[in-house]
Amino acid sequence: MRQWVFIFLFIAIISCSVFAATWEEDEATSDGEVLESSTDFPCHSLSPENYTCSACIQFHDTCAWCADWGFNNQTQFSRCDSRANLLENGCPQNEVVFPKTTIRNIENEDLRDGDENIEDIQIRPQEVDIQIRPKSRARFFVTFRQAANYPVDLYYLMDLSYSMKDDKEKLSQLGDLLAERMKQITRNFRLGFGSFIDKKVMPFVDPRKEKQVSPCSEGCAPTYGFRNQMGLTIDTNKFAKEVDKALISGNLDAPEGGFDAIMQAISCNDSIGWRDRSRKMIVFSTDAGFHYAGDGRLAGIVTPNDGQCHLDREGYYTKSIEQDYPSIALLHQKIKEKKVNMIFAVTQNNRQLYDQLSNALPDVSSSVGVLANDSSNIVQLVEQEYEKIAEKIIMVDNANSSMGLKLSYRSRCLVGEELVDTNVCDGIKVNGQVGFEVTLEATHCVKERDFTLKIGPSGLDDSLRLNVHVICDCDCEREVVYNAPECHGRGTLACGICQCAPGFVGKHCECDSGGETAFALESKCRKDNSSLICSGRGTCECGVCKCFQRTNPLEQVTGQFCECDNFNCPRHDRKLCGGHGKCNCGVCECEPGYTGRACECPTSTDSCLSKNGKICNGHGDCICGKCHCHTDEDGSRYSGPFCDICPTCPSKCVEYKPCVMCQQWGTGIYNESKCAECPFDVIPVKELPVLNISENAEDETWKECQFVDPSDDCTFYFLYYYDGRNNLTVWVKEDKDCPAPLPVLVIVLIVIAGIVILGLLLLCLWKILTMIYDRREYAKFEKERLNARWEANENPIYKQATTTFKNPVYAGEAAKNK
Repeated sequence: MRQWVFIFLFIAIISCSVFAATWEEDEATSDGEVLESSTDFPCHSLSPENYTCSACIQFHDTCAWCADWGFNNQTQFSRCDSRANLLENGCPQNEVVFPKTTIRNIENEDLRDGDENIEDIQIRPQEVDIQIRPKSRARFFVTFRQAANYPVDLYYLMDLSYSMKDDKEKLSQLGDLLAERMKQITRNFRLGFGSFIDKKVMPFVDPRKEKQVSPCSEGCAPTYGFRNQMGLTIDTNKFAKEVDKALISGNLDAPEGGFDAIMQAISCNDSIGWRDRSRKMIVFSTDAGFHYAGDGRLAGIVTPNDGQCHLDREGYYTKSIEQDYPSIALLHQKIKEKKVNMIFAVTQNNRQLYDQLSNALPDVSSSVGVLANDSSNIVQLVEQEYEKIAEKIIMVDNANSSMGLKLSYRSRCLVGEELVDTNVCDGIKVNGQVGFEVTLEATHCVKERDFTLKIGPSGLDDSLRLNVHVICDCDCEREVVYNAPECHGRGTLACGICQCAPGFVGKHCECDSGGETAFALESKCRKDNSSLICSGRGTCECGVCKCFQRTNPLEQVTGQFCECDNFNCPRHDRKLCGGHGKCNCGVCECEPGYTGRACECPTSTDSCLSKNGKICNGHGDCICGKCHCHTDEDGSRYSGPFCDICPTCPSKCVEYKPCVMCQQWGTGIYNESKCAECPFDVIPVKELPVLNISENAEDETWKECQFVDPSDDCTFYFLYYYDGRNNLTVWVKEDKDCPAPLPVLVIVLIVIAGIVILGLLLLCLWKILTMIYDRREYAKFEKERLNARWEANENPIYKQATTTFKNPVYAGEAAKNK
């Protein structure tokens, strides 16, 4: 028992150690560990016109620069290379410029719920400093937790056209219930109310004077674009009263001017009363579509919407007939800038339109709910859609390509899920915590070096402040020596290289350019525009290549562009040019008697001679000293070192068979003319001769052959023989071996007897089966007769003519006498 306890404790300790190590690793990453690339990159391919320290560290995140003056003057190595290569090639460690990406937390307070004295903290960390070099990535973690009783500002924006009359009445009845439900979600709640119709100008309204005063028959308020009926206030009891006081109005066309109303509700911060730290929500209630940018031209309104606040003291929108409707892009910009959450409460027939509008607002918390015809479900709708928005966390930022910065997100969202590429998490309840792994990448350098980025959930003011400094320059470039002697007094020395004065070029400004640029001189050292300077095997000095010397004195690099050498040629059997030639600029110059790319092929055909003295037995070609067999016209395929093996070729017996048959018996496939072309004349004999042939003789020099003549099914024999002079002799046995004739009558009688016997057997079998069946049926009949319920001598269906009944209360004569 104790052993099991110790084993359990040991496993528990190991598990805790692994978990702690993993946690420390994650914490170290979040506190500043840098995601560095391990990809091998050719830093030395930096273009000559940009051969500076700054260009080097911007080229790739693995590139380092050697700022030591003597490094490149004494060696042939590139100053721009990986840090390990520079140290290995002799650059002093203190002269290696290799800036690293660093992350430092400036403000990292714990998450907490706020109260009257302190504000809540929903995101951690709150401020981070990052120094990052181009082509590099920095990874850190951001945690978000929804605080309880987070402030909510809800502004109800309602369409008060005539078709919404019953909706307004229902909202005034349910106003107190809406406020009460929202207070159950958060105690820190404020409510406001506004309304909209459309622009008061043709063709959006009826131009008649009486319709201008009262657009509907029952007496309505004049048409207006937008009116702030009640600013955001904690006195939510006023909401129902303000809704009830609001007058219905009307317009002419079906779409409404809702975009004007949304823009004013967002932009007029003072009039509406938005708080700096709150979840700002607009409930947009309508039963119609919307006008957008360009529709104002129908009324001659061409001035674009400026996205600014234009409300008078009574809360009316003053620029309604002067500025066009906002565009969807401008609306998206303002919603995202002010961090407003949108709830579109619309009727079923407009659901698809507003779904498309919601999808056209990326990185914005918005939802679409179906409104009942009289808005009777408005309380449940607002509550449900609010929960959808509140439970959906969308991490957004203000990074863009013009900064040369890119942010990407990964998250597990809920515990137990895999880490996936996403900035959206659903189903996050109050006090629910979710973490995002954020990766910052500096794609390239721009003019600016310092940026301030903000990362936070869409629709909330909580955000992480990122102070980003992009390392695009080297510190050594600030330490400049003018007219440096190392540069022959013709340039400035910075980061170990010379920046030459006009008219001079070269590493030490030693070359008089003669009016040509350094790039033009270096182009003279390139074979073409795509090749390296001096083919990467030399240095360009004043437009002339000086090739590097090899450690092996026998190996030489030559050519105008150092493109030739005497050691990079094809090899055969690990020997340069097969040991039978000389390497000249990548091409083998072969000795007499050899050819081929690597001088591997002898020109002589002696190695291809077969035993019969023919090259490759006459069935192949001698290529590079070896036989390459081919297929003959008859389909025969030869193989072997000398093309002397042919598994598919017909034997001599098969070849001579037609000639023997036609010459001896006049049978076979040959006619008279074909038979006359046979290369031999057969010699008929009674018995085939016995030849005295040595054991070393080849099989093809003689053989006894045996075949069956299909014309009479008789077997015949013949013998062929090649003497030493290659003369052919064929002996054929005169008499064939024919099988005895078959007794036809006997065979016929046997067949007839077999058929008769088979018929008798089948008849007997049928009789036996019939008898067995009859006996089974008779036995079954006897069994059923014995089990019958009636007697055999009485008809079971007969009934008596009289029927007797007995009185159950009659006791009989004995009872009367008592």
